[in-house]
Amino acid sequence: MEPSDEALCERVAARDEAAFELLTERYQQRAYRLAWSILRDAEEARDLSQEAFIRLWTVAGSFRGRARFSTWFYRLLVNLCLDHRRRHRWWHQVFTREERVVDDTPSALDQQPAPRSDPTDAIGRERQLADVWEAAARLSPQQRAVLVLHVQEGLGMSEVATVLGCAEATARVHLHRALASLRGTLAKEER
Repeated sequence: MEPSDEALCERVAARDEAAFELLTERYQQRAYRLAWSILRDAEEARDLSQEAFIRLWTVAGSFRGRARFSTWFYRLLVNLCLDHRRRHRWWHQVFTREERVVDDTPSALDQQPAPRSDPTDAIGRERQLADVWEAAARLSPQQRAVLVLHVQEGLGMSEVATVLGCAEATARVHLHRALASLRGTLAKEER
């Protein structure tokens, strides 16, 4: 029987490299998808999801088991992503302002749907997902994070609130606004 994430985290706190590798294998794809959904930049998402695992190695002893491991780890990752956005916001604003003067078209990366593990989906489904992710790109980082955590990762709203460090009611408001915005955007595109 496979050890639980919580048991693996306890072993990581004791510097068990095999446990760390198992947790990394289990969460690497999810961590990247979540980081990408917040940052919308493949390179930054790779860097920060890897940073989250480095941070996991150093702070695993602070995991107290009050929540599921996934909730605790996602909180660590979301905080890294949001902190990164805050620290680099001024640079991105200057850079994108200069870029827009030259070329106002979105980059190919910005037009890509969120990374997925199954490349054999039907073309119609891919287009629908691309439309949804394109619309999701216009949401705030918190709204995208709530959407990914709740819909894609299957976390309950109390866990989503814990990950984002906000009240459950606030997380529900972010989800409601994200879904309303997506519905509105997708309805306009269908016309």
